Amino acid sequence: MSKERPVRVALDAMGGDHGPEAVVEGAARLSIEERPVQVFLVGDPERIGTELAKHRYDPSWIQVVPAAGSVAMDAKPAAALDDNPDCSVLVAARLVADGEADALVSAGSTGATILASSRTFQRLPGIRRCALASVYPTEQRHGDRGDPFALMLDVGATLNATAEDLVGFAVMGSAYARIISDNQDPKVALLSNGTEPNKGTEAIVHAHELLSRMDTLHFAGNVEGLDIPRGTVDVIVTEGFLGNVVLKMLEGVSEVVVDLARDAYARKFLYRMGLTMLSQGLRQLRTMTDWKQYGGAPLLGFDKVVIKAHGRSNARAVRNAVKVAAKAVDRDLAGQIRAGMKR
Repeated sequence: MSKERPVRVALDAMGGDHGPEAVVEGAARLSIEERPVQVFLVGDPERIGTELAKHRYDPSWIQVVPAAGSVAMDAKPAAALDDNPDCSVLVAARLVADGEADALVSAGSTGATILASSRTFQRLPGIRRCALASVYPTEQRHGDRGDPFALMLDVGATLNATAEDLVGFAVMGSAYARIISDNQDPKVALLSNGTEPNKGTEAIVHAHELLSRMDTLHFAGNVEGLDIPRGTVDVIVTEGFLGNVVLKMLEGVSEVVVDLARDAYARKFLYRMGLTMLSQGLRQLRTMTDWKQYGGAPLLGFDKVVIKAHGRSNARAVRNAVKVAAKAVDRDLAGQIRAGMKR
């Protein structure tokens, strides 16, 4: 990215469970930071203006781009985009495709974001299927920064993956871990039902053979489900159906642990005493499992940077999603993946 201008992010202002309220607040907060990002808030100008008026912000870093409507979280993506070609996520994607912005960020419908990207952007050479990657909390730390999150892909973009698709996912995940987590030698593994090379589906076994012959990434073989929370590797590769199930389970477990602790605290004095003694550990657990600090999930494989923020994103999560997108652009994520596939 040229040092002559900042990174420009097209932000779907109408997407997410909290609508423009959280998205606009996140952009406003970012605009007054030491190293802001140029943000295009795409959506209903009147609603965006109303929300901007509630916050302190630097108008030189925010520009409102009109769009007609948005895709509801429960809508059928293809039909919704066909019926409204000027909805916020499509207008934002076109800004990126036309070179007016460098990255797309949306907290809206995952299906609509993936489909809008596939209709607007090009896949990188050698990438047959794109992958939605997501971070998840682990016991072990990762990279030079001691990141408490590892990366899993695919978690929903490609339900059924071939061996070649899984190899592409491995290359993309490794590049993303190097760039975003500052992990210079990320360990990559296939998720299977055993660590032996012959375990798993035909696609997993074949992908293991292919990845074992590659010297351009650190392939650690197969891992099992119990390795996921332990964080024995930095990147786990799987097909989208299984990845999505695992991701939702991890989110559910972390929320249940916090809910159980809250319920126990309210029930008995003895429980309160015990939980008070464990309060520091519980705070660490809550911090470690707080996906809001990481921002969003990258949609990898396109020639443009796409970050899908969580539908429940608050202002902090939106702000961090935009910062992740800017970092991916600054460090040429697409170029790194292109080079990795060529090697």
